[in-house]
Order: sequence, then C-alpha cells, then structure tokens
Amino acid sequence: MTRPPARAVRIVTLYPEVMNVYADRGNLFAVQARCSRLGIGCEVLPIGIGDSLPVEADLVLIGGGQDREQRRIALDLLAKGPVLRDWADADTAMLAVCGGFQLFGDFYRTAQGEELPGVRVFDAITVTPAPGAPRCIGDVLADAAIPEVGELVGFENHGGRTYLGPRGVPLARVRYGYGNNGDDGTEGAVYHEAIGTYLHGSLLPKNPALLDRLSFAALRHRYGADATFESFRDEYAERAHHAAADVARSRGRRNV
Repeated sequence: MTRPPARAVRIVTLYPEVMNVYADRGNLFAVQARCSRLGIGCEVLPIGIGDSLPVEADLVLIGGGQDREQRRIALDLLAKGPVLRDWADADTAMLAVCGGFQLFGDFYRTAQGEELPGVRVFDAITVTPAPGAPRCIGDVLADAAIPEVGELVGFENHGGRTYLGPRGVPLARVRYGYGNNGDDGTEGAVYHEAIGTYLHGSLLPKNPALLDRLSFAALRHRYGADATFESFRDEYAERAHHAAADVARSRGRRNV
C-alpha cells in the first residue's frame, strides 16, 4: 500500500483552459515534478469562470492570453480580487504570466481603449501603445532582483506595455529582450511571494532556481518558517536554461 506524502501543498490554477498560451501549463507540470522528486504532494484545484476560490491556497498559477481571453475572465477575476490580495499579503506564492500578469496589476487598457480592471496585487498598469508600435517579441535574458534566482530566460510576445508604480518592484533587469515596456529595462514584478512576468517558454522548466523559489514559498506557506526544502541539481533543466540563454544572446534585442 502506497503511503500518502508526509507533506503536501495546495495549488490553485486560474482559468487553465482559457489562459494558457505558449505552454504556460508547463509551469504546473514543473512544480508537480519538482515536488514529486522531493516526496511532496500536490493538490491541484483548477478554478474556472464562476467557480469559488478555496479557503486557502499555497501557490496560485495563471498563464497568458490574448485580449479576447482576458475580456472573458476579467470581471470574474475582479470578483476574486479581494481574496487574491489577502492571499498575496499573507505570503501565498503566486506566478502570473503575461496576460495574467497584466490583470494582476491595476488595469489593462486594450488597443480599442477598453480598460479591463485588475486585481491590484502588483502596483502596475498596462497600456497598449498607439497603432503601428511594434509588439514586444523575442527571447529574453534578464538578471533577477531575487538573489537566489539569478539569471532568468524565457520568450515574450506582448503588445501591451507595463509600467510599475512607486510601490512596484521589478522581478528582473533585462539584458536581452523588451521586458515590461522596452524602455526602462524592467521585467515583471514582485510583491511578497507573488511574481508577475512576461516570460513564457514555459518559464519554470527552464529556470530551476525560480522553480525552487516558488515551490519552497508554497511549502513555507503551508508549514511555516521552519519548513525545509531540499534543492537539487537538475541537469536537463540547467541545459535547457543555458541553451535558452545562448539563443537570447544570439537573437535577442540587446537592452542598452
């Protein structure tokens, strides 16, 4: 008889059937695989439009989507905003990617001038530039502001430009790529254990240090500050990371 894991975390995935461009669902698979190797169980709760959030969660994941998908979920997500903000304040781990990142800010203004309200986890706004402005597309190499995370790699494809407010803290500084807006060198945002980013690819399989950071934050949220997390080297993930970094250096837009 197989014994259940001694420790487990609860993962909430927001709108997984709607917000999942560029294989963002791979972030969930990466967390599950990491935890499995460490004997940590994962309870996954997919939350769709009209579903209620559980009483608590240890990790929240939301992927990206185009304007059409963001419109579909915006009002439902806004209704969940108070709970999500409370969770973020209480150090629940979160990863919001691209369209999810935009809607975790204050608002997203579309190309049609429609303003989709955000849940305000991050002090950030996103606006679509004037017609004719290029999209932010390409491979990204950035240096995370979180010391133990180090170098980040990924792929971005977004029309909106995100600008952090006075309380906004960037996730990383861009070496190659556009990042939040292509102007100020910032990429993503951090608030407590919540992370917003434009990096697809999917992100976590190619960035094992960030994967460990989020997984450990989820475990610590469930079991407290004394929780332990035994990190390990993943040769395949490291090779994928270095390969993506080389591609960004050779093909990415250099940030000067």
